[in-house]
Amino acid sequence: QVQLVESGGGLVQAGGSLTLSCAASGRIFSSYAMGWFRQSPGKEREFAAGISRSGGSTSYADSVKGRFTISRDNVNNMVYLQMNSLRPEDTAVYYCAAAYYGRSNDYTPKSYDYWGQGTQVTVSS
Repeated sequence: QVQLVESGGGLVQAGGSLTLSCAASGRIFSSYAMGWFRQSPGKEREFAAGISRSGGSTSYADSVKGRFTISRDNVNNMVYLQMNSLRPEDTAVYYCAAAYYGRSNDYTPKSYDYWGQGTQVTVSS
């Protein structure tokens, strides 16, 4: 079982940057592909970025490609999402998720087994 705790959200002006962190418990963190999803009010939860179990493969939604970077540290059981050139439309609650023996391009929420509680990101114009 894996417990996930996100941090690093906040309020930022358009064009600014934020780095989200996700701390994972458990001894087999490297058995899980990891993903970042986001959800805005009235919208479905959507895939933002994913990373393979080793960290060697990453995937991004078209809306964030070139601006966001996902990474992981399998020694310290951490996943990160570096977000640059933020836009007001990036405003959402961001969730960290873990997929047991999943892939970096698992785009659907149902592919993931564990979720964090979410962290709010607000981008002002």
